Parts: sequence; C-alpha cells; structure tokens
Amino acid sequence: MKNAVILLSGGLDSATVLALARQQDFACYALSVDYGQRHRAELAAARRVAQAQGVAEHRVIAMDLAGFGGSALTDTRLAVPEQPGSGIPLTYVPARNTIMLSFALAWAEVLQVQDIFIGVNAVDYSGYPDCRPEYIEAFERMANLATKAAVEGRHMTLHAPLQHLSKAEIIKLGAGLGVDYSLTVSCYQAEENGSACGVCDSCRLRRAGFEAAGVADPTRYRHARDAAPR
Repeated sequence: MKNAVILLSGGLDSATVLALARQQDFACYALSVDYGQRHRAELAAARRVAQAQGVAEHRVIAMDLAGFGGSALTDTRLAVPEQPGSGIPLTYVPARNTIMLSFALAWAEVLQVQDIFIGVNAVDYSGYPDCRPEYIEAFERMANLATKAAVEGRHMTLHAPLQHLSKAEIIKLGAGLGVDYSLTVSCYQAEENGSACGVCDSCRLRRAGFEAAGVADPTRYRHARDAAPR
C-alpha cells in the first residue's frame, strides 16, 4: 500500500477525492487548513469525514490569511455574494490553493510520500484561477523542481481526479464509493452547527449537483424552502 497526502477541506469534493484515493489503495494522510475562514464548520466536517473514512492521520494546520483579507471568506466586513455575478467572485481567496498545496508538499516530503490529492474542479465551479488544469500542471512541475525528494529521484505527482467532472458526476461517483455527504459542509457562510444558507454560490452548485445526479440532498439548510426535493 502506498501513502498519499490528501487536502481535506470538509466539503463535498474533497470527501470524494479522499474516497477515491482509498479505493486506489492509498493509505491517506489528510491535511486540513485553518486559514482564518469565516466559519469553522468545515473544519469540524473535515474531522468527521477523516474519522468516517479511516485515514492514517489527520492534521489541521493553522495560518492567518484573514490577516490579509481581500476575500469574503476571510474578511467579515465583506458580504458573501448571494446572487450569481460575472468574473472571479469575491469568495476567491488570494493564493489559498498555492499555500495549501505547499503545506501538503512539505508534509509529503517529510512522510516520503510522492502522491498528493486535491479536489479542485474546473467544470461546475466558481471560476477560481487556482482550480484550472494548467495551474495544477504548473504546481506539479514546480514541486519536481523545488523538492529534495524529486531531485533525488522520487517524482512528485499531484492528482486532481475531479477536474473534468460535473458536480452531478462527482456526487454519483462519491455515492458509489459510499461517501456520506451528510458529514460534509460546502456553504461559504455556514452556521457553526453546519447548517447551510442555501443561496451562496457553493450552495447553489451543491444543490444543483444533487438534483442533476438524482441523489437525495442530505444538506441541512437554515430554511426549509432551500432544501432540494427528496
């Protein structure tokens, strides 16, 4: 059995990626990042998912992107958009995936792991530039230039298996792998108990995905009107 580092946010996509890595016989070391996001519900969800899927180890690393702000997810003075807009939305967190992947890469080197998994998606997503396939390819190239492991011949591979799947396809895949999506939190402004607003971009994508997949939506919404038909 090989080892892999999995970036685990506590959301739907990362829970699916974790299950995929386990299906591929990886012993999974899950890494979550407390980056100063506006709620901690997703970190609690990451802990639940890690426990449910039996990871080898789960670590939560803290850093303070809220100290920079610039995003509705790290600056509480900025409202989370509740209507679709054009361009890259205000929920984009500058350099977040680059920093998280750098942490994952550092841990992978320490563990002597050559495989890192991330749940980015470039189909049903919010248009973040650090979710695009060309970004993932560029980070993998950098990882193989910048690490002692790669210089000594241990090639680093960055896996992004959900890149080209729709949200419905991701949900169908995860359901087939036994992922319990009731444990996950995707909402950008979830309450501390994990209940979702039902109106932010992430909630809209998640709800539409369950509807298109024909899978019952287990999300706990604050208002009954936001719940998808069961």
